[in-house]
Amino acid sequence: MSSPEAEPADVLPVVAPQLRALRRRASLTLEAAARAAGLSPAHLSRLETGQRQPSLPMLLALARIYGTTVSELLGETVTERDAVVRAADMEPTAAGGWTYWQAGSPGRGMQALRVHVPHGSQGDIVRVHPGEEWLYVLTGRLRLRLGDATHLLAAGDSAHFDSLTPHRIAAQDPDGVELLFVHTLLQSPTATLCLGPTPGETS
Repeated sequence: MSSPEAEPADVLPVVAPQLRALRRRASLTLEAAARAAGLSPAHLSRLETGQRQPSLPMLLALARIYGTTVSELLGETVTERDAVVRAADMEPTAAGGWTYWQAGSPGRGMQALRVHVPHGSQGDIVRVHPGEEWLYVLTGRLRLRLGDATHLLAAGDSAHFDSLTPHRIAAQDPDGVELLFVHTLLQSPTATLCLGPTPGETS
């Protein structure tokens, strides 16, 4: 997903220590995690020390790499894993201009979100990272750039692509666009069971 230099203080303060703790839990150095997320080590360090607030696309990228969810990165407590997520339990969270609602359970190999992308936000940075992404347009129109091709998606349209394909998204209309978004988590519990722990050391 695309990403700006993050902004508002609407991201919970606990995010900075959580980012560092979860990176260490994943046995990744600052340099390795930053490289995988498409950030500079200095930028990730500023996120971990609270000098800068992460945008939602940054949180999505880091959640994917650390094998966790955006909720856990933000320090939100999930009581227990349930197969059903009720609409009344989906609390909106804002990050970097985007608003999202958790639409899936924690501890899975994928993360599902409902996301509102405002117009003119975060459409100019290209993302490249391992994994897969699937999105479905609920309302509005989405401009999706995949490699050298640009696609305009309307309500009811979807896209499923390899995240190693350079990609970026932007809302086409002034009212923004609302999406269902699913992405794979690289360090998922399933992957750990199949492949063993990811090698590396903490910094």
